[in-house]
Amino acid sequence: MRGLRIGNRFLGDGYPVYVMAEIGINHNGDISIAKSLIDAAAKAGCDAVKFQKRTPELCVPFEERQKMRQTPWGYITYLDYRQRIEFGPAEYCEIDSYCRSKGMTWTASCWDEPSVDFIESFSPPFYKIASAAVTDIPLLERHRKTGSPLILSTGMSSMDEIRAAVDVLGEENLIVAHSTSAYPCRTSELNLRMIETLRREFSCPIGYSGHEVGLPTTLAAVAFGACYIERHITLDRAMWGSDQAASVEPGGLERLVKYIRVVEEALGDGIKRVYDSELPVKKRLRRPIVLAATAQ
Repeated sequence: MRGLRIGNRFLGDGYPVYVMAEIGINHNGDISIAKSLIDAAAKAGCDAVKFQKRTPELCVPFEERQKMRQTPWGYITYLDYRQRIEFGPAEYCEIDSYCRSKGMTWTASCWDEPSVDFIESFSPPFYKIASAAVTDIPLLERHRKTGSPLILSTGMSSMDEIRAAVDVLGEENLIVAHSTSAYPCRTSELNLRMIETLRREFSCPIGYSGHEVGLPTTLAAVAFGACYIERHITLDRAMWGSDQAASVEPGGLERLVKYIRVVEEALGDGIKRVYDSELPVKKRLRRPIVLAATAQ
């Protein structure tokens, strides 16, 4: 399994798990909330934070645009809602500056080609491709043209669709992340053994993007070989927003990163050895081997 470099970090077998805190749109269009989430990720020891970038006029289906929705800004159309939570140049310049001051890497999931062009102006060290884009060939090709490392989520996708996307992106600069696109996702639908399936199928590193409630199953993903972990984060799971309930609060995020480091240390290298710490116990508990006398 090949490794992949993102910034000053290597990902793959033998390297520490790369932990991404997915802020997404959990900032609800408020830059102060975004900064608080960056703070939480930095305090927890995450490697990076991720936002979502869309051009609403391109991403919102025509038939959905004028549907009404109750929001913190009142009863407004779905298109108006999408526009209100979308950060623009001023906010992303502030995010870029703030992350630099915190020593935090940041990137975004771009849902359309102009959004890739926009985020590219900030020279992110890598891009995350959302599960929704697995079959969007022009968008995949635009991502590949950046020349940056790419992380592909695979929710709501068949193996044939995943293979086709990987063919477009190439494996030499790619991480494939197992995911199930339900928010929150039922435990019975996490299907973590897919991490093993993807490890057999592709030569690139394999990760996990989780949307479940709780932490234990994400740790199991690490045990199955995920070298990249992504979880949505929020200041409060009761906040308004479609992704909040499937997110991890700051305290949980700190525990998650701590537990990941414990699990990866405990996994070892698979080579059986007798440790120095075992020798006194061995001396005390093992009975001497007595060879039977050779018959005369």
